[in-house]
Amino acid sequence: MAIGTAALVIIMSVYNGFDSLVESMMGNIEPDLLITPATGKVFVPEGEVYDRLREDDAVASMCTVLEETVFIDYDGNQGVARAKGVDEVHEAASPIRAHIRLGEVSLHNGPRPMAVVGAGLAAKMEINPRFLSGINLYFPTRTGKISLTSPEESLNSTRVFPSATFTLNSEIDNSYIILPIDRMWDLLEYESGEISAVEIRLAEGAGRSELERVRKYVMEGLGEGFKVSDRYMQNESLYKMMKYEKAAIWLILIFVIIIIALNIFGSLSMLIIEKQGDIATLRSLGADDRLIRRIFVLEGWLISLLGMLAGLLIGIAFVALQSATGMIKMPGNFVVNSYPVILKPLDILVSITAISAIGYLIALIPSRKSRSGF
Repeated sequence: MAIGTAALVIIMSVYNGFDSLVESMMGNIEPDLLITPATGKVFVPEGEVYDRLREDDAVASMCTVLEETVFIDYDGNQGVARAKGVDEVHEAASPIRAHIRLGEVSLHNGPRPMAVVGAGLAAKMEINPRFLSGINLYFPTRTGKISLTSPEESLNSTRVFPSATFTLNSEIDNSYIILPIDRMWDLLEYESGEISAVEIRLAEGAGRSELERVRKYVMEGLGEGFKVSDRYMQNESLYKMMKYEKAAIWLILIFVIIIIALNIFGSLSMLIIEKQGDIATLRSLGADDRLIRRIFVLEGWLISLLGMLAGLLIGIAFVALQSATGMIKMPGNFVVNSYPVILKPLDILVSITAISAIGYLIALIPSRKSRSGF
């Protein structure tokens, strides 16, 4: 029971660590709140709602973006990428700065427009910030006619130069390129000020209540014509999958503990058989069958509770040591050097409740089966 409980605490803590790591990495590219139009692709962020958001102390930054899938060409290498045009606010306070692999984050070098490229996309296209070659972005014209005789004339193009590569996760690394929003306006033939989304990042330390307050205000102010999504809503399928995985891991480990607890069932059954003489003595002293059953149930339950307590102490101590020293390292070239661990009180409480219930039921069964022997 001690080993099973310790394993449950340690494995769930490691999963919580990876869960938090994924959320942190996603938070570097995704805002706390994202405002997008319910219909259509672009809108102009004007009105009292946006003015008040800029004055709200809970809002650290509010930037505008224009995002679209484009065709890119770099020194003869061609492919498809997700181009994200951002304004000066995003450039000044970009959280991607902490995940730069090569180069420096800069979207302007004098009059020259620059771009930050995902590491996977850069590797596939052989993009290197140290080289002078530019990245050509192409998108079909929205306003002109498509020429069948000369298709290249039906494409708008813009040219940017790589300043850095970043790495967050495989999906983003393999597809994203970040560039100035004015380049995207020219490429997509939108008017200056037209955007696809507004990204809102809250001030450091702002809690869930502040997030819900801001989100509710924006939803009520903008109406049904806009969607206001928090990080969970932006990646609902990902976060649901992570919750289901955690639940599945917990159930598997609880099943292992049930198998371990069957040892208590066997030991208690043998104990009841061995103590028939003592049972007869207790009955002579006036103990009824109910009291005798309670004695054996309590003994079996105490065994499981002591094992659980020992396992909790071992597991918590191991997690604390790993968190403080990082003694077990991650293999390969990962974003962290050691296994991340986070101990959540709710996980401990749920595990204690489940293991206690399992121990009690396992101790109850042999006493019930041996009723005729009392």
